[in-house]
Amino acid sequence: MEGFEAWYTAEHPRVLSACVALSGDYDAAREATDEAFTRALERWSQVESMASPGGWVQTVAINALRRGLRRRRLERGLRRGLSAPPLPDPELWLVVRSLPPRQQTVIVLAYVHDLPQTTIAELMGIAPGTVSSTLDAARRGLRRRLAEPVDSEEERLRWLT
Repeated sequence: MEGFEAWYTAEHPRVLSACVALSGDYDAAREATDEAFTRALERWSQVESMASPGGWVQTVAINALRRGLRRRRLERGLRRGLSAPPLPDPELWLVVRSLPPRQQTVIVLAYVHDLPQTTIAELMGIAPGTVSSTLDAARRGLRRRLAEPVDSEEERLRWLT
């Protein structure tokens, strides 16, 4: 890749220092900078002909930095949530576990972790509208299952499977 090495040598310190200044986190900044330069290398023929290859790589690095920091924040929150006590009603969790996996996940992210639908969509890799319809379906499923009378342990186990 002709020209890439010289450009990389000149630009890398600037991009890295800007990311460190923005985040205060050297490791996150280094990861984002490396990701941006990897993308630049993959597209070098296009990037080198841009009006501002340095601006492009800086923008890519900042976007990667934001995604990485957001992901780390969410992971920390989810780890904290994992150690939190379950909701007061263990029977409710049995019913939640009877839902399809996607509905279970949306219920947990929305109601246990109190995440907005846009964040849930990003985490799950689905559209925000899909999150909304999945939540609606999950709530309908929970209402239906919770409204069903359960007379015996055998019936309880049957509707939970």
